[in-house]
Amino acid sequence: MAKNTPDDPKGLIYEAYRIDGITKPDCRTIFLDWALSLPADRVPARALEALIAAYGAEHPDHPMTEVLREGTALGEKPRRRGGWRSRNRSRTT
Repeated sequence: MAKNTPDDPKGLIYEAYRIDGITKPDCRTIFLDWALSLPADRVPARALEALIAAYGAEHPDHPMTEVLREGTALGEKPRRRGGWRSRNRSRTT
């Protein structure tokens, strides 16, 4: 995959795969920067699929591949966790 593509406009993912000794926390930081720099007209799930297809097979054990795969789970429908409905409404004064 080329350095600057619609799926990786700043080349962040491209460069992450070229950093020797990169750690998973480093990859998460790069992933967040990538997600924030993705153009509004790009669908993140499709961009992730393209990046995994481009890099995942060649680098299956790379921490960035793991982070990209975890990122695909973020695209699932969000579930409510809490809010006013989950709080105890009984008043004990």
